[in-house]
Amino acid sequence: MTYAAVRRRRPQLSDEVVAYLRDQIMSGELRPGVFIRLDEVAAALGVSITPVREALLTLRGEDMVELEPRRGYRVAPLSRQDIVDVFALQGHVAGQLVARAAASITTEQLDDLRAQQEGLRTAVAGDAGADELEEREFEFHRTLNRVADARKLSWFLHTALRYTPVRFYSSDAGWRASMLAAHDEVLDALAARDAERATAQMARHFTDGAERLLAHLDAQGLWES
Repeated sequence: MTYAAVRRRRPQLSDEVVAYLRDQIMSGELRPGVFIRLDEVAAALGVSITPVREALLTLRGEDMVELEPRRGYRVAPLSRQDIVDVFALQGHVAGQLVARAAASITTEQLDDLRAQQEGLRTAVAGDAGADELEEREFEFHRTLNRVADARKLSWFLHTALRYTPVRFYSSDAGWRASMLAAHDEVLDALAARDAERATAQMARHFTDGAERLLAHLDAQGLWES
């Protein structure tokens, strides 16, 4: 699963706030129905109120927060089925992309992906920070999606991945090991030019992500009334 989010250029302050709040919401740190205090978010991130307001407008457009007149923004409803649906969509689109890559990948492109995988493996073994792992994971999947040469599908995946709590995964040792194993399986399928196997492995990559997040949210009692 490509849990790397959307911040490969130097983001605007509001983009940083958006990424922070997305992770807080999707990892259950901010629960559905909770009002978001602009001053607390600004203080936590060391920014002014303005980029926080801008971030909340963006998140409202993504159905992650709702605006209640005269009271402010609160976290939008989020169900277990929402999590399942989001990851199923991500897995389906990513599966289509990897299937196309399997049909056209060159030896040079495969070698590039393998080199990136070894860089990821080294970073994991060296207990690299979350930022480095996110960057490397993103680059691996971006390279793979470029091989697929499906611009619009890649854009849809990029959009769907906004709902992934990146920091939750990159900080989880279990996910790190699972991510490396999934990448290895995908690379083996690509080397065999086996589109069906590559698609199945990619889908499993995302299913694993959904299961880990749901277990975490269940443990937090997020669905309890």
